[in-house]
Amino acid sequence: MDDWRTDAACQEVDPDLFFPVGTGSPALTQAEEAKKVCRRCPVREPCLRSALEQPHPPSGVWGGLTEAERHSLERRARRRAGDRR
Repeated sequence: MDDWRTDAACQEVDPDLFFPVGTGSPALTQAEEAKKVCRRCPVREPCLRSALEQPHPPSGVWGGLTEAERHSLERRARRRAGDRR
């Protein structure tokens, strides 16, 4: 269940902040600003867990990580588990 969402710090800011467009400097700056919100969030871990459990990984910043960072985290976890996908 997603009850954690009601306590999320992102509820206090424009949701577009968490969905940077592109890979250039403005998008990287926007992602860093989103991560600052995540760092002070009391439900960062359940947010990240929710993003990682999605059948199709969501875009944007979730649980303080970008889509690319979450993908990297999952790859490292698979390697540790012996799965070389």
